[in-house]
Amino acid sequence: MTISNEVPIVQNLELKAISSCHQACVVALKQMPADFKASIYQIDTYFHCPTGRLKLRQMVDRAELIGYNRPNSQTSRYSQYQILPISNPDSLKQILTQTLGVKVVVEKQRALWLFGATRIHLDRVENLGQFIELETVIQSQSMEEAEREHQRVKRCLKIEGRDLIGQSYSDLLLFNR
Repeated sequence: MTISNEVPIVQNLELKAISSCHQACVVALKQMPADFKASIYQIDTYFHCPTGRLKLRQMVDRAELIGYNRPNSQTSRYSQYQILPISNPDSLKQILTQTLGVKVVVEKQRALWLFGATRIHLDRVENLGQFIELETVIQSQSMEEAEREHQRVKRCLKIEGRDLIGQSYSDLLLFNR
């Protein structure tokens, strides 16, 4: 496991919504035009922790430990997160499982699209269904510029209030148990 001295804290403006038709989203994304980047199978193992959320994300070619804080809100919300690349995820998972305990495991197939500073995720989550997530990374632009871009993508994809979800996939899976 490689740990650098400093893991930057990054801020997002994000939202999650139920998606009734990924095909319609793909058409809208192409018209924006957003760029398709990848189709990724992800396994997120969430661990019990006293504050925020902690998950180990495992993909075919890499793994990351992600710590983040965000409110559960049915509107666009700000979150702060840190991502640490992990070279030995199985050993880390064993240690975290023994010390913190596993809260829940989320498995999903994700289609990743990019538009400016916004990541658009078309997700198929095992035992939950289809969702769309927007994550506008706030780095080189102001919060106002990020908000404008976020709202533009939301409008283009016709994401409406009734489709918005405030909980994480992990919370939804725990609620459905």
